[in-house]
Amino acid sequence: MNGPSTDSDATPHLGNTPGADAAGDDAAGDAWEELVTVALLGTDRRTPPGHPTGAGAPTALLDAAAVQTVRRRAGLRPAPAAALPGRAADDTRPPLPAPARSRLAMLLTDRPGTAGGRRGTAPDLMELLPQWLAMANEQGHAAPPELLPALLDAARGRTDLRPQALTFAGPRALWLARLNPDWKFALRSTPGGGTALPALESAADVQRLWEEGLFAERVALLSAVRAHSPAAARELLATTWSTERAEDRLMFLDSLRMGLADADEPFLEQALADRSRNVRATAAELLSALPGSALAARMASRAASCVAVDRTQSAATITVEAPHECDAGMERDGVVAKPPTGRGERSWWLGQLVESTPLGHWTVRLGGRTPEEIVALPVADDWQGELHAAWCRAAVRQRDAVWSRALLGAPASPDAGGPGAVSLSERAKLLGALPGAERAEWVAGFIATHGLSEAFQLLGVCAQPWAGPLGRAVVDALNIARDAGSYPWSFSGVMGLAERCLDPAEAARLEGLTATPDEPEDAAPGAGGYWSEAFQRLVSTLRLRRAMRDELKGT
Repeated sequence: MNGPSTDSDATPHLGNTPGADAAGDDAAGDAWEELVTVALLGTDRRTPPGHPTGAGAPTALLDAAAVQTVRRRAGLRPAPAAALPGRAADDTRPPLPAPARSRLAMLLTDRPGTAGGRRGTAPDLMELLPQWLAMANEQGHAAPPELLPALLDAARGRTDLRPQALTFAGPRALWLARLNPDWKFALRSTPGGGTALPALESAADVQRLWEEGLFAERVALLSAVRAHSPAAARELLATTWSTERAEDRLMFLDSLRMGLADADEPFLEQALADRSRNVRATAAELLSALPGSALAARMASRAASCVAVDRTQSAATITVEAPHECDAGMERDGVVAKPPTGRGERSWWLGQLVESTPLGHWTVRLGGRTPEEIVALPVADDWQGELHAAWCRAAVRQRDAVWSRALLGAPASPDAGGPGAVSLSERAKLLGALPGAERAEWVAGFIATHGLSEAFQLLGVCAQPWAGPLGRAVVDALNIARDAGSYPWSFSGVMGLAERCLDPAEAARLEGLTATPDEPEDAAPGAGGYWSEAFQRLVSTLRLRRAMRDELKGT
């Protein structure tokens, strides 16, 4: 028997009379509900039917529940067997080498300790699992079927694992997810829930799925069509745009970020008049990323009336006259009229105009100056912070490497905030517009000048494994901190990044740091031992990462 039928709560029947069956079902259901009510209220307030109040009432309740449970189970009727699940799709990728399979089993069975205290010198295997999965996917290996349940359990508990874990798990993960509710996240995380999309060349099939499919299927379909033919994706979206829900229009509009081009402008201009404020704002953001769009020109014209160079002074100075109102045209173009708490209206409006203006406009507007020269100009009346912050947002949105370099400034500048970026968070975003090698070189120079205390956010945007100069800069800064005699705990975040991001080839060079150093007189008690453990853990982690890589390559 695979499960109860609709009569699953029935008690044994004493005859074939339908009325008698129904009466028995009702009586059994009423008796069970009565026991549930007694349990909820408590036996001091209510007792099972036929039992007196007193000390024996709780026992009587449990006895009555046991009897009723037996009656309910005995009354289950045989039901037709459920259909067997279909066969899982084949995974044609090559299998893992045996050592790599054993390593994965070890990584999946490791669980982080719950007790506090010292971490010791052993690597944190759960932190290495994401890297193992990334390397396995690069090699194109298939997941061992026997390890899929443990892999899905690990991904269930850690959302950061899911993209790599589901890629590695392959089609069998979706097959398992349909059988176990605990793994339903795999269906949600897979575009279309693992549903096969129609051939994109079949216009009729595409249109049918677009009109009749579930939301996840439609999102997956739109993304696939967009990658295949941007124009076809816009045309598909236009067929149902006016009837879509606001939250769906927002998600569909977001798909235009991929391959955004001037041809998308007419559709986005229409979306500026959408009923939903969020849809209007997203359309405006996308249009502002198109330097040749009419919206970008309108924003540039507004910003030009607010920012200029004052040539009457001995040294050229940028002057700012922020908007005095947010008119209907500005709101239509995505300017949010009401500022957040603590922000002035005029500075809020100014920032939105400047960040939506093509950065190339400023070279013409400010006397043919380069971005470096513009950023170096003084700004009158304490408007520099607002203006530079808006330029930073524009450089990030427009992925402009030239302006990003200018706003970042030299990594060795005395002010860790930089000439244009007013915070390390902004600097981290600007670094994302630079090529990987240049990004690593800039952060290495910053660490050499300012140390590690302000570099954590910057390290997080550098490609892995770290380039040689960056890795050496981090290790040198950690060595300096160790020699200072303080505890390593304030650098635990950087040390954790080093375990994941340092090139494994650096292990040999770090050997000399694993010994317990002589502590200076003013050192924190026992600090040298803690540093020794931290470096031993770093070295052992790097060696384990190298072993993982070699195992996956079969070397």
